[in-house]
Amino acid sequence: MITALTGRLAAAASLVFLLVLSPARAADPPGVLWETTSQMAMAGMPAQMPAQTQKVCSAKTWTRPPPGGDKSCVTSDYKMVGNKATWKMQCSGQMPMQGTGEMTFEGSDSYTGAIQATSQGMNMTIKLAGKKVGACDNPQ
Repeated sequence: MITALTGRLAAAASLVFLLVLSPARAADPPGVLWETTSQMAMAGMPAQMPAQTQKVCSAKTWTRPPPGGDKSCVTSDYKMVGNKATWKMQCSGQMPMQGTGEMTFEGSDSYTGAIQATSQGMNMTIKLAGKKVGACDNPQ
């Protein structure tokens, strides 16, 4: 019985020794780096606006749509059901507008979506796309 107890203590001591000597693993970064693309299209406009691409650091779990565009825009009613996110938006900047947005996540590495907005009686669609490109330390 003493031999079995001594063997267990030796095994436990070896495990503790290995853990102490193992290099410390850095904590996982708190955010996910996304490359996001948005492109606005308006009905009746002959030429398309160029796409805008930026990198955005978001929390691992989305609680709001990706940032970008007019800083006067405020989002509300953000909901995530399954792999689909929806929200409302209201902008008060140089081009006041209101609308709704929707994104569908394809696995955990990409999404596509669109914002349908109205401004001064004109309808527009802002196409959205994003892909995960890494980790980051400062989620927005």
